[in-house]
Amino acid sequence: MDLIKVAEQAFATGKELPDFLPGDTITVAYRIKEGNKERIQQYRGVVIKINGEGVKKRFTVRKISDGIGVERIFPMESPFIDNITINKYGRVRRAKLYYLRGLTGKKARIKERRFVKKDAAK
Repeated sequence: MDLIKVAEQAFATGKELPDFLPGDTITVAYRIKEGNKERIQQYRGVVIKINGEGVKKRFTVRKISDGIGVERIFPMESPFIDNITINKYGRVRRAKLYYLRGLTGKKARIKERRFVKKDAAK
């Protein structure tokens, strides 16, 4: 049991990623190797699920590309993730947003979660 934890810690990247939840729209900057060249691809979409625990934690991002839904699974501890930017916070009531697969157009929109800042002057 301890050997597994030692191996997981050895492969951990230790990057600080922002906290995001299902329903949030994020942009993942993912490093791709093509031959001997390397480039960064921006993958922007809605987080439809987060599962796993610890080093095995992963999240699925769904985007619409030319009218076709494309989903991609990213491991949180992947060394190929350059950074993650949160574009919009979504307000949803479920942890797994599989229902988005059957929706298109305006029906597939997610309401935005707003934050109210409390004044320190009061």
